[in-house]
Amino acid sequence: MAVLTQETFEFVLSNELKRALRSQNFVTLVLIEPCGPDSAEGLREIAELIHPELRETDLLALDEAALSMVLLDADLQNSRGVIERVMARLEHYQFSTPLDILVGAACCPTHGADVETLKRVASAARAGLGRQTRPHGSAHA
Repeated sequence: MAVLTQETFEFVLSNELKRALRSQNFVTLVLIEPCGPDSAEGLREIAELIHPELRETDLLALDEAALSMVLLDADLQNSRGVIERVMARLEHYQFSTPLDILVGAACCPTHGADVETLKRVASAARAGLGRQTRPHGSAHA
């Protein structure tokens, strides 16, 4: 699975949202944001760690502040299982610098049907989570 550029990711996500609405399926957008002194390095570490938890059909993109993940044909309930596995993997990893990880998710059509709405809802969910620092990193979902 390749990590997409943000522009490509949003284009493919937009098309997948249209497909999901036509076929009455679900698509979940998950935003993962590391907070720490070297969050850019943390993003790369997180991307490498979560690859094994994703299916070949799922999408992954990296920008300067966050990692975006799209779980195709997954409602929020099923996506929570994936998010929990990802968080368990991150919780047991010793990052190169202390790192907090914030996670937010939004589901189409439950929370919205376009890229911007899903990003806004997932960001709001992520912003509502507490932050806590641990010596070797932490993760919160």
